[in-house]
Amino acid sequence: MSSQDHPVSSFKDIIKSSWPYALAVAIIGFISLWIRTCPSATVFLSDGSVRFTANDAWFHMRTLRVLLENYPHRMFFDPMTNYPNGSYIHFGPLFDQMMAITSLILGMGHPSSHLVDTVGAYFPAVLGALTVIPVYYIGKYLGGHKTGVLAAILIAFAPGQFLTRSLVGFTDHHVAESLFSTLFMMFFMLALISAKEKNLRFEDVFNKKFTVLKEPFLYSVLAGVMYSAYQLSWPGGSLFLLIVLVYAVFQYIFDNFRNESSDYLGFTGVVTCLVSTILILPFVHPDMGFSLYYYSWFHVVTALGTMVGFAVLSLIEREFKRKKMKTYYYPLIILGAGILGLIFIKILSPSFYSLIINAPSTVFGIQHGGPSTIGEASSTFYDDGVFTMSKAYEYFTPTGFFASLLGMFILAANLFRKPKTQEVLLLIWSLLILFAIYGQNRFAYYYSINVSILSAYLGGLLLDKVKWKELDQKFSTVKSPADIPKVLKFIKVQQIFAILVIVIFLIYPVYGSAMAYTKISNGTPSPWVEACDWLRSNTPDPGMDYNAIYEAPKNGEMFQYPDTAYGVMSWWDFGHYIETIGHRMPNANPFQAGIGGRRVSINETNQPGAATFFTAPSEEEATAVLKAIDPRPDKMGARYVIADAYMATVMFEAMPAWTLDTDGYYQAYWTGSQYQSIPSTRYFNSMEAKLYIFDGNSLKHYRMVYETDTHQSNEVGYKQVYNYFYGGKLSETDTGYVKIFEYVKGANITGTASPNETVKISTTILTDKGRTFEYTQSTTADSHGRYEFTVPYSTDGGPVAGETQFDTAPSGPYVLSYGDTTKEVKVSEEAVLKGEEVKA
Repeated sequence: MSSQDHPVSSFKDIIKSSWPYALAVAIIGFISLWIRTCPSATVFLSDGSVRFTANDAWFHMRTLRVLLENYPHRMFFDPMTNYPNGSYIHFGPLFDQMMAITSLILGMGHPSSHLVDTVGAYFPAVLGALTVIPVYYIGKYLGGHKTGVLAAILIAFAPGQFLTRSLVGFTDHHVAESLFSTLFMMFFMLALISAKEKNLRFEDVFNKKFTVLKEPFLYSVLAGVMYSAYQLSWPGGSLFLLIVLVYAVFQYIFDNFRNESSDYLGFTGVVTCLVSTILILPFVHPDMGFSLYYYSWFHVVTALGTMVGFAVLSLIEREFKRKKMKTYYYPLIILGAGILGLIFIKILSPSFYSLIINAPSTVFGIQHGGPSTIGEASSTFYDDGVFTMSKAYEYFTPTGFFASLLGMFILAANLFRKPKTQEVLLLIWSLLILFAIYGQNRFAYYYSINVSILSAYLGGLLLDKVKWKELDQKFSTVKSPADIPKVLKFIKVQQIFAILVIVIFLIYPVYGSAMAYTKISNGTPSPWVEACDWLRSNTPDPGMDYNAIYEAPKNGEMFQYPDTAYGVMSWWDFGHYIETIGHRMPNANPFQAGIGGRRVSINETNQPGAATFFTAPSEEEATAVLKAIDPRPDKMGARYVIADAYMATVMFEAMPAWTLDTDGYYQAYWTGSQYQSIPSTRYFNSMEAKLYIFDGNSLKHYRMVYETDTHQSNEVGYKQVYNYFYGGKLSETDTGYVKIFEYVKGANITGTASPNETVKISTTILTDKGRTFEYTQSTTADSHGRYEFTVPYSTDGGPVAGETQFDTAPSGPYVLSYGDTTKEVKVSEEAVLKGEEVKA
């Protein structure tokens, strides 16, 4: 009898399969690990440094180092980001703890910085390779060893987000989510199969029938442990509680229509949720209330609520059967109980009710406005409002994606017969994750698991048609490698043909796509590493203990920063680079903190932040944003501003999207054959364009202090548009990819000329890379002939101790001109920093 017919016979059958299949899974796992370490040459650089390949990877390495510095205490609040507010850390603690323990063991209690980097870089690859194990077992208990091995092969080669997020250097918790959620589903599935096979009843609990309870109880406990591990990797793990609860409702209904007991289901659900509740409780932060994004009472209440849901469904079923009610009333009673439960929650806790009601739209709904520009949060099936399958094909391959849909169709058709519990669970699980990727493509790495299992399920059905079970039974007699050739002679032509179909349509597409993914270099842009290294070495120390653990401020209070603290303004994507590589405090970060703008409607007031700063139509409005960021008197929200070519070109459209005011930045231009979108006057008036495209020319309080080497971008194209359409005279060449500007009070150059006369001032700026550009201003003298310029660059003395150590500066004094008069003006650094007056 195969495992397909008799799914669970003993614990040994789960832990130790017949050795040929165990060997096959081990080999597949090592191949999976090899694939994930292929890009190591782009991660481990020749100078010994490690270049992590994800924004959040840098922050995970920061939290890891703080953890090791203060072990076993972990940072929960980080004042070194989202200045001047700081950010609560929503990352789950488990991923960092696993890396920390590994580092401590390998480093014998004192791991070196390079060892910690190495562990961090390889960790996602190891977790990704380990995922083949639960995928194999889920496949095995759906269709036997053949389905399990095929599922393991498919997930080992699965391309798209699952692969990219488990490549070496992508040190983020996403792969831990995939591994532990799959382990959770595996053990939950095994608990259901075991409990149903043993015909478990609640009476067995009271009668202490340990022979019946032992195996289902063990699997249920392990399911609870794995769910907790999943949730401690990501606070949004309640998604899988929703999946099992929805599954339970359907399974109770199906069992009732077949007049079967669902006690096995209630026992499994109650034990699993009880274990997860106990394990998550120590990590709850009571001050977070019922937050979905931080470990709060929400995570305890949802686990308890799901446990109560299983208990109530079992109670309803028992009462229903005791009273011998008509079958079709059962779904109506469940629906009524659900509605009453929601009414009760709304009365008891309106905020928790609102969270429950809105959570599905957050996960399954398509985002709009600023959130729609977040790569992870955008829909898999829509691009700029247009339906497309391109992402689905890219992440899963066309054959893999449609195989998953066909697999779900077959599972759904089985519902009209007598489906196995594992088939119903897989169907509900896959459908809800499919809905999730419709809302947010971040869940694509989850759906890769489903695609692999569903595709393997199809392949297993094909092999069943060619009597693979007979060959499977032959393999089960293999005792040593020498026996394998004896078995191979029993392979039939139709079986070989079926294997070729599986290889051509299922395995080869994912293999080819995976190999292409391993050749893509998506590491941190080297100009950003260069810029942040400069920031760390050449800007004043903000006066914070970088590796200390700080207490979060009380509700309504601001964190108390030292007077030397300051922020660094840039777009939110780059906040972790600034903090982790530059050891400086960004105003905005990839937690979507500090972005500002509007979140609800165009009538809402624009909040100060990165979006409102970079889209500001004037220097005065941009500076007002910086002042509004920090409400303390005489404090600026940021001292430095970093702009790059990507922000100024491809990424710029995301900035006004957060302000809900996107019109007018680009206009259609007829090229003679088609319309092309080109930047408009409103774009060139934005602060981002003023800083990057125009090098800060004419700005009074912002001076460039550093630029990196050039890097491929669309900068020249934007300059060509400005010169051709708006009469500009910009040099049509690439400049530094990342540019750092400093906000200064500026020296006030004053003088007199003829009344109402135009006065100009200019100087040539020489950057640290040897590039030159002109800095100019013009004004009109008043009726008394007085004029004034505020200039941000000093021409004498260079940088002063304790301040910015810049190499970008004027190559000579300012030149003032009006009428026939020309004069030179020198400005000291002290005058620029203190806002002093300089007589012309």
